[in-house]
Amino acid sequence: MLDLFQNFSPITQAFLATLFTWGMTALGAALVFATKTLNQRLMDSMLGFVGGVMIAASYWSLLAPAIEMSEGHAIGDWFPAASGFLLGGIFLWGVDKILPHLHPNTPLGQAEGYQPKERKRSTLLVLAITLHNIPEGLAVGIAFGALANGGTEASLAGALTLALGIGIQNFPEGVAVSMPLRGEGMSRRKSFFYGQFSGMVEPIAAVIGAFAVAFIEPLLPYALSFAAGAMIFVVAEEVIPGSQEKGNKDLASMSLMFGFVLMMILDVALG
Repeated sequence: MLDLFQNFSPITQAFLATLFTWGMTALGAALVFATKTLNQRLMDSMLGFVGGVMIAASYWSLLAPAIEMSEGHAIGDWFPAASGFLLGGIFLWGVDKILPHLHPNTPLGQAEGYQPKERKRSTLLVLAITLHNIPEGLAVGIAFGALANGGTEASLAGALTLALGIGIQNFPEGVAVSMPLRGEGMSRRKSFFYGQFSGMVEPIAAVIGAFAVAFIEPLLPYALSFAAGAMIFVVAEEVIPGSQEKGNKDLASMSLMFGFVLMMILDVALG
């Protein structure tokens, strides 16, 4: 796989990688054709697993490389990673306050962000997952864009590992949109369409991220840590609380541990 990807430009690599992550979202949404509901314990364990994958990816594939690239910085080796990380979280917090969205299993009256007079649950659910997919797409794009600035085969393996991890965690995200919509009476076809549609933003965000860092090298450590901060904000604000709100705290917590360990193994073994 490494030899195959090396034949493409970093921007093309990022686009192809996020086509895979989008496909995993669609695969999860496709479960709606097999069943109308999903066991809550299974859903909570999947969400916990997602949290572990995202936390591990944020450090191993984004923050750690950002710190390494910042060696010898005038203010301190820590500055680009720390400032970029905080800016990523602040950016997602701001978008979260503005973009109208509704988290899965949440009543329509608890929708967040600016609320138009006419609100559709399906639209708000898709916007919620789309909001969370933006930093994931950016993270993959930035990781591949870094290759244009002298990346090695090892960093290519790390970028591919990041895409693989995000693809794995996109599966339950597709489920999280399509299943609630199906449970409320929407047709299987429409439920699937809305579920997979939420992942469409990732290839777009990936190309933007790869293009930016491929041509503006000084931004790279800030961009990597920015993506990490945005992903951690999503985990802390939505994924972990969502995995535990139905009472399956121990199951969700252990699933998070397994997700973290799996992503760590993949990153160390392949990167």
